[in-house]
Amino acid sequence: MLSAQSSNRLQSATADSSALALWQMMEQSGLRALALGGRQLLPVVQGGMGVGVSAHRLAGTVASMGAMGTIASVDLRHHHPDLAERTRQLPMGPESKETIDAANLEALRREIAQAKAIAAGRGLIAVNVMKALNAYAASVRTALEAGADAVVVGAGLPLDLPDLARDFPAAGLVPILSDARGVQLIVRKWERKQRMPAAIVIEHPAHAGGHLGATRLGDVHDGRFEFDVVLPAVQDFLRGAGLERTVPVIAAGGIRSFEDIRRMQSLGAAAVQMGTAFAVTEEGDAHRVFKEVLAGARSEDIVEFQSVAGLPARAVRTAWMQGYLKVESTLKAAAHAKARCAKKFDCLVQCGLRDGLADWGQFCIDNQLVAALRGDLKKGLFFRGAGSLPFGDAIRPVRDLFERLLTPASGTAAA
Repeated sequence: MLSAQSSNRLQSATADSSALALWQMMEQSGLRALALGGRQLLPVVQGGMGVGVSAHRLAGTVASMGAMGTIASVDLRHHHPDLAERTRQLPMGPESKETIDAANLEALRREIAQAKAIAAGRGLIAVNVMKALNAYAASVRTALEAGADAVVVGAGLPLDLPDLARDFPAAGLVPILSDARGVQLIVRKWERKQRMPAAIVIEHPAHAGGHLGATRLGDVHDGRFEFDVVLPAVQDFLRGAGLERTVPVIAAGGIRSFEDIRRMQSLGAAAVQMGTAFAVTEEGDAHRVFKEVLAGARSEDIVEFQSVAGLPARAVRTAWMQGYLKVESTLKAAAHAKARCAKKFDCLVQCGLRDGLADWGQFCIDNQLVAALRGDLKKGLFFRGAGSLPFGDAIRPVRDLFERLLTPASGTAAA
């Protein structure tokens, strides 16, 4: 039997070989590398997925292949038995919130360290933090202090991100936006703080999973979000601002094949970001049942709804989702503010259920996402992007996914 040290060396050598082979595939295919964080990376970024779906194992494996892997910061204590036990039966009160927040930040530090150990100096490790989180600022600071190479922020405009990262000038700051107007606003506001984005993710609301970058559910399929419209407009703005060569654009949503990546690069994107396709890999950090639910979903199984965070969202129509949608109008009609959050730690700055916001979702998102992480079909909320996956309903290793995406004529239709 191999010792732990010998096993680690063997895994590192295997990852080195895989990274080299994938790089050669990219060069032979004609795709361009992504220049980010002072490195040349494969042009496929793994998106952040919480709760706990993209943690250290997935992010570290992706980085070890020479790409950027992303840890989702929210409620990571569930991946650590000691932290989960420490916070399992806390009473209501501010002390419980402090204990849970501290446990989640400790989990984030552990996850970053473990991911970087797997990556072994290859690729980049990013942390995705939702602007809508109550612990947004603390999570950003903790991620940077723990050595994350980049912080990616969506679910709101991170106008204050340069301030939070002032002591970490080398860290990459990456906002997730959906149109050129948002890009202009971020660049102009950040310019006053003497900080520019390391990259910008342009996410298409009609295709992405989880929380979507549209103000209202009815706007999700608006033509103004089409990549053919947004990517050239963003490039025109960056070119005029002298940032075209220094701020790469990453297209996210509906990317499934080599042909899709090549098309995004032809429109001006430097790379693409994918979530669901990585969630269903063998190295994905969620339960296998979770992966089977996502991989097995067909177009008729995917539903769009208003999240408790006030944003449109996309998920699989599971038994829980179907049951919730049947009573959603009744729950919204009875919406009222609660004295405190039953979860004890107020995961969102604003919550439709806790704050009685009748136009927002009326469920506990943390309860449902943690249930999904465990593979609980009766209670889980399974976020998913629209469209088919590169391997259909099969669950394959991360390396296989990269090979499929970097190889022409992969057999999947263009988005």
